[in-house]
Amino acid sequence: MTTYAIGDIQGCYEPLQRLLELIHFDPQHDQLWLAGDLVNRGPQSLEVLRWASSLGDSVVAVLGNHDLHLLARYYGSSRKSKSDTLDSVLNAPDCDELMHWLRYCPLVHLSDDQQWCMSHAGIPPIWSATQARALAAEVEQILQGDQSQDLLRELYGNAPDIWDEQLTGPERWRTIVNYLTRMRFIDTHCRLDFSAKEGLDSAPKGFMPWFEASNTQTRLIFGHWAALNGNIHHNHIEALDTGCVWGGQLTAMSLNNRQRYAVPASA
Repeated sequence: MTTYAIGDIQGCYEPLQRLLELIHFDPQHDQLWLAGDLVNRGPQSLEVLRWASSLGDSVVAVLGNHDLHLLARYYGSSRKSKSDTLDSVLNAPDCDELMHWLRYCPLVHLSDDQQWCMSHAGIPPIWSATQARALAAEVEQILQGDQSQDLLRELYGNAPDIWDEQLTGPERWRTIVNYLTRMRFIDTHCRLDFSAKEGLDSAPKGFMPWFEASNTQTRLIFGHWAALNGNIHHNHIEALDTGCVWGGQLTAMSLNNRQRYAVPASA
C-alpha cells in the first residue's frame, strides 16, 4: 500500500484525475491524504466532493478555510463572497449528503504511528502534533454536534491572534481554527499575522514563516500557501500547495519515500 498526500485541489477536478492517473492510484490498495481546500475558486468543486466522499476509508481530507466557508454558507452562517464558485455544490441534489461528509472531516490528521501529521495551514511551533490533534478534536466535536451553526457563525475574525490556554468558547474555537487553516507568518510569541499572503519576502517586520520556528520531529504536511510553490526545504515539513487553481500545478507526494509527482493545471 502507498499513501499519497495531495495539495490544495480547490475544485480543479480535471488536473486531479490526471494526477491520480500519473501515480496509478488504486483505492483498493492505496490511501490519499488531502491537505484541505478541496473546493472553491476552481470550476468543479461539486465533482471533487463527490469523488472524495465516494472513496470511503481510502481518503482522509482535512478541512481548509475554503471548506469551512462552504459549510458556513450551507448553514446560513456566511454570505457569498465575490470569488466563490460554490453555487453548484449548494444547488446540487446531493448537497445535504456532501455537507454531512465534509462536516465530519478532521482539522488535523495524525498517523497511527504518529510519524506524519497533516493540517491545512500547518502546526504552530507552540503545539506538538498530539496537542494539535487534541485541540482540533475540541472544534470537530462542536462542528459535528448541535452547536455547529454557532461555531460556523463565530469562525470569521482575526482576534484573538495569539494562543492562550485559558481561552474559552468562540474565541478558543476561532483561534484554534485560525492556526490550523489560515496561518502563514508568526512572531516570536507565535502571534498570527493575517495581512501578508504572498511569498517569504512579504513577511511583516518582526514576523517569520511559521515553519522557520518549528523544531518538530513529526513530519508535517500542509497546503494553504500557494506562493511558496511547495518549495520548503525542511527535514520534517512538506508544503504541497503548488497553486493549481492559479495556473500552477497539482502536486502529490508519496509518504513512503517522499517522492513528488505533479501535473500542470492545463493539459
